[in-house]
Amino acid sequence: MNLIPIAFDSLGVRSMATCLEAGDLRVMIDPAVSLGPRRYGLPPHPVEIDRLNAAWQDVRGIAESSDIIIITHYHYDHHNPEDPDIYKGKIVYIKDPKNRINFSQKRRAHYFLGRIEGADIRVADGGEFSHGPLTIRFSHPVYHGTGDRLGYVVEASISCGEDKVLYTSDVEGPALEDQVSFILNENPSTLILDGPMTYLLGYRYSDEDLSRSVENIIKIITNTSVKTVVIDHHFMRDIAYADRIPQVYRSAEDAGVRVLSAAELTGRAPDLLEARRKELYRSSPVSKDSSK
Repeated sequence: MNLIPIAFDSLGVRSMATCLEAGDLRVMIDPAVSLGPRRYGLPPHPVEIDRLNAAWQDVRGIAESSDIIIITHYHYDHHNPEDPDIYKGKIVYIKDPKNRINFSQKRRAHYFLGRIEGADIRVADGGEFSHGPLTIRFSHPVYHGTGDRLGYVVEASISCGEDKVLYTSDVEGPALEDQVSFILNENPSTLILDGPMTYLLGYRYSDEDLSRSVENIIKIITNTSVKTVVIDHHFMRDIAYADRIPQVYRSAEDAGVRVLSAAELTGRAPDLLEARRKELYRSSPVSKDSSK
């Protein structure tokens, strides 16, 4: 399979938009992008807005040419209800909009599904589906993060022969056993991981959450056949991300496993625009309201 990271936090926007290609099939996971509305008390800088617009054009173009689209949950950095045409004629796997879902996401799912026309909508949760050379398996719903406040997501495992890519969606770690067990059972060769939410450490993410996440990532590295771990999204909102999980990097080096950001996977340096927002305002001052 050909793995193409389209938009990620390490590429300057809130997203985990990912494309997988196998033969004539193209699968798009979570075609959406967004920005943090406030960071350090500041709205998005114009540089971030420009990046958002460019990233959405990339995501939209890939989604339009995809055969299958996967929506793992209904946050706006993972689905875009305002451009429903990208779903026309596609098979669309969705997080169950009625079960194991919080009120906010249920409301968003209702709005989203009401706008889609001409798509083959299929509930993903816990299912297994075949498409030519591809097998797609979904986890049962797991917490978005470490509790139910933000609802649930589904993890997706896509295999083609011996090649298997697992996409965790927003597990923020993973800190919890059911988030990890799906990964261990699937035994992927490539893992696209939403890493620990360390930019909110001590506020909405505890030292215990981080410790459990580190232990679980090391467990994945040492107990599966994974060769590449792409760790990104929430993790890349921390300018000091590389200093947060030294044990993981050491374990990966010992095991011959690559641990890197989506940007690095594409040969680029991480460009953490949200984490650098104060720096952007210092280097290119604008009115705090002009970027709205």
